[in-house]
Amino acid sequence: MDASDIRSDLSDVLYTADEIQQRLDDMAAQIERDYDGRELLLVGVLNGALMVMADLSRTLTRHCEMDWMAISSYGSGTQSSGVVRILKDLNTDLAGRHVLVVEDIVDTGLTLAYLIQNLKSRNPASLEVMAMFRKPDALNSPVTVKYVGFDLPNEFVVGYGLDYAGRYRNLRDVGTLSPHVYS
Repeated sequence: MDASDIRSDLSDVLYTADEIQQRLDDMAAQIERDYDGRELLLVGVLNGALMVMADLSRTLTRHCEMDWMAISSYGSGTQSSGVVRILKDLNTDLAGRHVLVVEDIVDTGLTLAYLIQNLKSRNPASLEVMAMFRKPDALNSPVTVKYVGFDLPNEFVVGYGLDYAGRYRNLRDVGTLSPHVYS
């Protein structure tokens, strides 16, 4: 689905599918340089990171392993509930592994801070974070994201894995959701 298919649902298109893919290509090249000679385990955070993880893994020109976690701090609303829950844990032992957490967005940082603490307790050799999007003005938990695709305004955005009430994840572009959709 493209932004043109749902024009009335979006206030603004922030990034097109082509811009997203170009930035992802650049980040994948940097990740390959940084992990040269080391086996890489990508840990995707469901459901939002599905698109990012699929595209990142296909952009890499090297082998990598993948595993998934599902963590939630949102309900069906537009703001974090403040409660972090693990809905699906990893199947892979992280001890001694080089782990790259793949996120769709870092908003408040609450969920990511919890995730980093949880994963560090599993003794990986290294642990870094890649996020396709970040909202620096919404951040209220100290988290370090090594690879950032784009910074976003502190507005409710959808597309490229980002959803509102389970919808809009399949939008190839990223845009600001019109208030009439969620008010």
